[in-house]
This record gives sequence, structure tokens and C-alpha cells, in this order.
Amino acid sequence: MNRRTFLESAGAAAIALPSLARAAVKPARKPNIVYIIADDLGYGDLGCYGQKRFATPNIDRLATEGLKFTQHYSGSTVCAPSRCVLMTGLHTGHSYIRGNKEHQPLGQEPIPAGTVTVAKRLKQAGYATGAFGKWGLGYPGSEGDPVRQGFDEFFGYNCQRSAHRYYPDFLWHNDRKVDLDGKTYSHTLIMKAALDFIRRHKAGPFFCFMPVTIPHAAMQAPEEYVAPFRKTFAEFEDTVGTYAGTETKNPVATFAGMMTVLDQGVGQVLALLKELGLDENTIVMFTSDNGPHREGGHKPEFFDSNGPLTGLKRDLTEGGIRVPMLARWPGRIAPGTVTDHLSAFWDVMPTLCDLAGAAPPADIDGLSFLPTLLGQADGQRQHTYLYWEFYEYGGKRAVRRGKWKAIQHNLQKKPTPLVLYDLETDLAEQNDVAADHPDVVKEMERIFAEAHTPSAIWQFGGIQGG
Repeated sequence: MNRRTFLESAGAAAIALPSLARAAVKPARKPNIVYIIADDLGYGDLGCYGQKRFATPNIDRLATEGLKFTQHYSGSTVCAPSRCVLMTGLHTGHSYIRGNKEHQPLGQEPIPAGTVTVAKRLKQAGYATGAFGKWGLGYPGSEGDPVRQGFDEFFGYNCQRSAHRYYPDFLWHNDRKVDLDGKTYSHTLIMKAALDFIRRHKAGPFFCFMPVTIPHAAMQAPEEYVAPFRKTFAEFEDTVGTYAGTETKNPVATFAGMMTVLDQGVGQVLALLKELGLDENTIVMFTSDNGPHREGGHKPEFFDSNGPLTGLKRDLTEGGIRVPMLARWPGRIAPGTVTDHLSAFWDVMPTLCDLAGAAPPADIDGLSFLPTLLGQADGQRQHTYLYWEFYEYGGKRAVRRGKWKAIQHNLQKKPTPLVLYDLETDLAEQNDVAADHPDVVKEMERIFAEAHTPSAIWQFGGIQGG
């Protein structure tokens, strides 16, 4: 088994030099960590990122009371690989999961037993670890089951396919199937489980991982949240959205209602931390797993869900992978600050390890952005490049290096020439300047080859060693 499988024995033996960031934290006690990841929420879907058609005041508080990232990227442009990158610190050229692969009757391709996850590292550092929401990295009872990957507790949807409906017949609590009546809104139950976890572990330290399902399709929310928007968006009242066997009248109003539910949930977390006296020793982070979808009747163009960016979920243009990222830690993160630091999901593993005083695995792609969180720009290491690959829609890959962005398509058959964008002058990726910069194109081609490690499961048919 090669180094990219990250056997526990090898990971535990790795010795990492203490970073400037780790030395800089030295809190009186280890900080609690709440990491919230929305599902298919676009760069423009929050008020603090420009959303005008509905309000997200509680999530916006994370920006006004903390730090807003403008150049943060997801691990992939779909669910499972993005989560695998987050858990392991490896981008999709190296990670075990690089796409959504189903296992019947319930679940997705499991990450191997020996994988070193951020949950395992934090648990070794003395953290209580809980995951609440959607997993997608291993079917129940498999080696990828969250309770076998470092989480003391899991509640929610193990299988991504099950998470297509918000009124399910069952959810999972650890390895136990919890039968439901099909009439209970799942997000309510998931939030309750997460809040209960925080209460039980208020003595700390805890890692509360919240991969919630909103606003993924289907478009469903309790009527009390949708009703106000039925008047606001009355012109869509005769439209019907269908997805995963559901029908939703006026999915536009429903999307806004779903976002209100999500926002109120974040408000519940913040209120509970204050009530328990944990505010100043808890960092709360909020992001999304990829760009916005166009499913179940959702209209991302109407909501300007990708903001100034081009593309949606399943695209490697900026709209498919650049995501909101907010971090709040009273007394440690300066309020109302903004950073253009270039970062991605594979940086979360080393960052959380730094927060916990734990050694991250030695052989990962991520760089801790803790110095950026603490306003210590001089101590922040920078990426040479960021890399993604995706196996659907003909196969594609992308590189971000400085101001340059390169994308190549049709990797399953006959790869197209790469396109090149200057994001400083062309954030919407409308003008291919590859012909004007052959030296940059050559460098991007070199990175494409360097960043990709062949996989027995995920293969590009059109490239050698794919």
C-alpha cells in the first residue's frame, strides 16, 4: 500500500516540526471547533457575499464578528470527493475518493480503514468528536463508516442518495438505523443532535463537524419558513420542482425558506455557545462543499447564487469550486476582517491540527491557514498551486497558480487544449488567453502531470497513466 493510503502506523510515526501558527495559539485550553459545511451553497448565496433576495443575518455575523475569505476553494465540485479532501488534507489528484461512486443498496465508496482523518487526529489530541449531517464516505458498517473514521458520534444521513429528501423514513445514529415517520424535517433533528453534543461536551475540547444538507435538492422546508416567500416570489407560484420522487410548488420560495432554516440553525449554535460560556474558546467556521446546483426547480441565476463567478456544481470554473468561508473566534480573530489568502479544503486538516496542538500527517497537500486566522500574514505559508480533477461530464481538471487559472476538458476520450484565464482581470473566466501566454500554458501542463497520482478506481481514459 503506497504512501497515499495513509496507514495509521505511518501517520502516527510522522514527526512534524511545530509551525509558527501552532506556537502562536497557546490558548489557556484547547479551543473547541465547530465546522459547518453547507451542501451546494453558492458563493453568492449569503448576505455577506452579496445575496439580496433573502437575508442570512446569523451567518453574516460570522463575517462581521470574524474573518471573511474571498479566495477559498472546495475540495471538489461534487459532494463525496469534496468531503474526502476535507477529511484527509489531500487534493483530488491524490485523495482516495475522487468522485461520487455508489454502493447498493445504501452508501458510497468507503475510505480505507487506515486513512488518517482530521477526526482521528483531533481525537488523539483529546477532543470529543461528533459529525451531524451527511457523510457519503462509506456505507454503514464499512471501514469508511464515520464511527470508524475518528468520530465518537454520528447522526444523520450516511448515504448521499438518502439525503436527497428532507422528510426521510430513517436516519443513522452511529451504527444504528433510526426509523422515522417520513413527516419530520431532517435538518431539525440534525441540529438538535449537534446542539446536544455541544451541551454534553461543554467541558471541552470538542470538534463538532456539521455537514448539513441544506440547500441541496430536493427543495423542501417546513411551510412556516416558506410561506413569507410565497408572497415575495409570487410570480413562481405556479412552478413545480421535482427531484428524487418529490414535488415542490414554488421551489424559488422554498429555496429562500431553506436558507432561512439554515441561517437560524447557525444562530442556534452561536446562542448556545454564549449561553454555555464557550464563546471565547470556540472557533466557528462556515463554508460550502461546492458551487450551487440547478436541481429540483432551483433557479441559481435568479438568486445570483454564484455571484460574480461563472459555473455551477460539476464545473471547474470558479462558480463550481470557489466557496464562501467564514471564521469567528472572539478575542483571537479580528472582527470584520477580510482576506484574499488563497486556500482550499485540503488546508483544513493542518489548520485544525494546529488549533488542537496536534501534528498533521507529514505527507499531505494542505497548508495551515491559522496565521491568516490570527492576522499573522508574515507567518502564512503560500501554495505554489491548487489542483482539482473531476471524472464526470467527460472528465476535466483545473489548476490555480497565482492569478492564472487553467482548465482542460474531455479527458476520458481526447483531451482538449487547455484554456487559460487571468483571474485578476477576468474573474468570470470569459477570455481564453492561452495563445498569448505559451510559457504559462507549458507550466500548467507540467503541473497537471505532477499533481495527478494514478488511481485504480478513478481513471481518465484519454491520458497516459490516467
